[in-house]
Amino acid sequence: LPDVRDGLKPVQRRILYSMIELNNGPDKPHRKCARIVGDTMGKYHPHGDSSIYGALVNLAQEWSTRYPLVDGHGNFGSVDGDGAAAMRYTEARLSKISMEMTADINKDTVDFVPNFDETEKEPTVLPVRLPNFLVNGSDGIAVGMVTSTPPHNLGEVIDAVKAYMKNDKLTTADLMQYIQGPDFPTGGIVTNKDELLNIYETGSGKIKLRGRVEVEQDKGGKLRLVITEIPYTMIGANIGKFLNDVYALVESKKTTDIIDISNQSSKEGIRIVLELKKQTDVDNLLALLYKKTRLEDTFSVNMLAIADGRPETLGLKSIIEYFLDFQYDLTT
Repeated sequence: LPDVRDGLKPVQRRILYSMIELNNGPDKPHRKCARIVGDTMGKYHPHGDSSIYGALVNLAQEWSTRYPLVDGHGNFGSVDGDGAAAMRYTEARLSKISMEMTADINKDTVDFVPNFDETEKEPTVLPVRLPNFLVNGSDGIAVGMVTSTPPHNLGEVIDAVKAYMKNDKLTTADLMQYIQGPDFPTGGIVTNKDELLNIYETGSGKIKLRGRVEVEQDKGGKLRLVITEIPYTMIGANIGKFLNDVYALVESKKTTDIIDISNQSSKEGIRIVLELKKQTDVDNLLALLYKKTRLEDTFSVNMLAIADGRPETLGLKSIIEYFLDFQYDLTT
């Protein structure tokens, strides 16, 4: 589970701290990931190298992490669910935003504890300057508990924090003037905005997400549905599953409107194209796609984090409160 103060799980905190120790900042050349993983495993995180490398890759993928904390070099996988290359081939360094996660760490701002074999010291929490728990979100499983926090827009979150510093009487509804909802790295549209207030008050609920679909028409009058954003829950191998689901609809004759399906996604972004017949009822077809495929999906929110040493489900306001108390603590 992540800590509410820096929004990091132990493995992520240890990776970032190892990279600072290696002097592996954004102004330095990339280092081999195998070296970073080896250092993290040998000094701070006595678990399998695959779990450490998996976390490192996740921090570098811009479709998994809203503001990547690691700047990766090499094959770090794709939004289609291809895995990253082995760690002996890839390289990494801290991203620029990570420097805000680790500023003043050597000025006695946070507590250090002995590592697993008491040969090194490691920080209990990183002295982060940005509300990372809200900004990058988190998902994880601990003993009988699950956390799933959506990512948010950095500018919006900072505005809300500033407003709260000026007036701590603000309610969740007031804070939502600034933070209007989640901001997923893959885009998408939230369709149940009226439920967001309740989700942010209680810290749990379900967000309904839809992909962004545009209708294009060529000179011959042929229609195309172009999907440019997908629900965050669809990243990974699920784009392939979505295409298979659409094929299944065509094969089982549930729809006869789709002529061709192609995935034209590239580094520029996601682009899934469905070629349609001329007289297609687009609204009808979209309703079918929302119902039968993952083009409409739900994201379960459960903003659970470690606060004051114990797991707690937190609303938006209390997350900002904990963050500001921590900032006050760091500055003092």
